[in-house]
Amino acid sequence: MTALLHDGRTREDRPVLRNRQVHAVAACYFVASFAALGLPPYLTEILPALGHRGARWAGLLYVVPTVFGALGAPLWGRLADRFGRKRLLLRAQLGLALSFLLAGLADSLPAFTAALVLQGVLGGTFAASNGYLAAALDGRRLSWALTLMQGSARLALVAAPVLVGGLTPWLSPHRQYALLAVLPLAAALMLAALPEPPHTAEPEAAAAPAEAPPPGPLRTLYALEFAFVLATVISYPYLLTLVGERLPGLGPSAGGALFALPHACYLLLAKPVHAAVAHRPYLGAVTGFACVAAALAGHWGASTVASFVALRLLLGAGMTLGLVSLSALAAEASRGRGPGRLFGSLEFISKAGAVVAGAAAAAATGLWGPAAPVAAGSAVAALTAVVSTTTLLRTRWSR
Repeated sequence: MTALLHDGRTREDRPVLRNRQVHAVAACYFVASFAALGLPPYLTEILPALGHRGARWAGLLYVVPTVFGALGAPLWGRLADRFGRKRLLLRAQLGLALSFLLAGLADSLPAFTAALVLQGVLGGTFAASNGYLAAALDGRRLSWALTLMQGSARLALVAAPVLVGGLTPWLSPHRQYALLAVLPLAAALMLAALPEPPHTAEPEAAAAPAEAPPPGPLRTLYALEFAFVLATVISYPYLLTLVGERLPGLGPSAGGALFALPHACYLLLAKPVHAAVAHRPYLGAVTGFACVAAALAGHWGASTVASFVALRLLLGAGMTLGLVSLSALAAEASRGRGPGRLFGSLEFISKAGAVVAGAAAAAATGLWGPAAPVAAGSAVAALTAVVSTTTLLRTRWSR
């Protein structure tokens, strides 16, 4: 008998995107992410031009889009399930274009801050893209598409700051916001050619109570997502400070390369890792947490270029295992659920983890120095690995 989806359609009726269309969605997210990921590191240069000479608010403004993006993500996800995933994906791209344009044209700190708030409220392209893909794909194809989306994020994280820095001699980072607004606008035009998956007004209400998916795996996914983001992102803000302290002769470009190395590992390893963990994502996630814990713990005592390179490679392997496994777990959790709501909630959890990580990194560094955040990240990853392993063994023994 043909299996029914939560909205009453058979699996054969579910719209399936071709590979080139999946790649188009990932490419659109990549180009739209340039301003969002490439310009915040230059806030210390942008704020003095807006009359804030000390740039003391740079750290706070850095997380403003993240905070408001987290608050808006669940709402946009529910609206996507009700009114159509493609429409809400287009809305997110156009919202980014508008907010970037306003940020580039702002001539005061309040106006610039308001533009960053709008970026968070009107954006959410990652959750919208994942919700769109989940409405059209299933199983292993969906988990690979989500893995590809993470690859787009990693590539943008590596390439965007380089591009912004290269344009700085000709155009200030502040005004680059307005220039880079054309990227999400172009992405929206490309996405307009893609099909709209059918939508259901209330997918949860349409399903019989007996067919409702169990809540346990979803809570597990949320917990692992929060812990993984917290454990990894907490090491980002002060890594270059730590490297500069341990390796004073190392130039800024080499320090940037060390920062980017784990993300480059993801781009190289994502495909083989996906093939290895797609059918056992929970084990892959536990292994990823263990690698992250070991790598970040090693940062505490690293004092040579070789040791930093080795540890960053190990961290890259752990990040790849964790991110790919979480994508596979999200694909499993999307079965029988409205994808917009699921990925909107997941985006909220992820951004909440990033905000907590940034605040914890600042507090830990102020008390114990720039090595403290990596130690804290290692502790979070190790604790999660131990708890997850215990849960996995207990589940197997109870069978």
